[in-house]
Amino acid sequence: MSPVRVVVVDDSPTMRGLIGALLRRDPEIDVVGFAGDPHEARQTIKDLNPDVITLDIEMPNMNGLEFLERIMRLRPMPVVMVSTLTQAGADATLRALELGAVDCIGKPSNTIDARIGLGELAEKVKAAAGARVRPSSTSAPPTPSAEFGGSNDVIAIGASTGGVEALLKVISHFPANCPPTVITQHMPAVFTTSFAARLDRATAASVSEAYDGAPLQSGRVYLAPGGEMHLEVSKAGPGLQCRLRSGEPVSGHRPSVDALFASVASTCGSAAVGAILTGMGRDGAASLKLMRDAGARTVGQNEDSCVVYGMPRVAYEMGGVEHQVSLEKIGPMILTLAEKKS
Repeated sequence: MSPVRVVVVDDSPTMRGLIGALLRRDPEIDVVGFAGDPHEARQTIKDLNPDVITLDIEMPNMNGLEFLERIMRLRPMPVVMVSTLTQAGADATLRALELGAVDCIGKPSNTIDARIGLGELAEKVKAAAGARVRPSSTSAPPTPSAEFGGSNDVIAIGASTGGVEALLKVISHFPANCPPTVITQHMPAVFTTSFAARLDRATAASVSEAYDGAPLQSGRVYLAPGGEMHLEVSKAGPGLQCRLRSGEPVSGHRPSVDALFASVASTCGSAAVGAILTGMGRDGAASLKLMRDAGARTVGQNEDSCVVYGMPRVAYEMGGVEHQVSLEKIGPMILTLAEKKS
């Protein structure tokens, strides 16, 4: 297989050199060019026709978001955003992911931290090379279900690469009285507060970052905070609550979809619906099977609608997926399965 050909776009010569050096350590990646601003990048992309570009959010002449919009409109291709680890950077990166960027990674503040913080970039670039690139949709969001009869079931959702757009579409279907919902999305810590707020604006339900001890209630959706804790579900007297647990990564991640699904399987049994969305790797696959074996209903995103058909594929092959459907159908199906079982 030919190496993934990459162009690095960043206004900092130091960061361009560092990103290029880190990527070149991987024999499956060939850094073919560099650009210091969008105008130079446009010509470089035209001349070199790379498989993937890494793109800085903040650049002179035209910011990364404007440039990304033009790429996705005129020449759609896989893009991995490199963002400053600030609130403004987080907001811009989420917008980039909605516009069609495949993935993102935080840009540390100094060279020493960068070697650690950019450690996942090579894997993200290789995953992006095989991604299905889709410009953001301009269609109106769906109308949340107005006739949902309610349910005491718990909904658990896991996603990774491509999950920002996928989760926005799924959650947009949820009504104000949706079942209590917990979500783990692989995402840098600084981004999850902004993403929870973005999800909240997209749905009639109430979305927030999970906190330890948060009661699972109808109409509430909790997003796992990025960083050092796993989001799980545990019993709290007669009800259920969110639990944030420290510990080693599970299936290579923290927070981990497997950790979430396993807790739902053991705590909720058949009174749950699990959904696994687009993402690279296998996190969530084994524990979605645990949920299904415990009597829960399960849904997986199909290959054609995934940005990266990794996690859903492994879950399907392991027998954890009861229904495999397109992204557009997942939200309504989750609600239907929860309502039928209530």
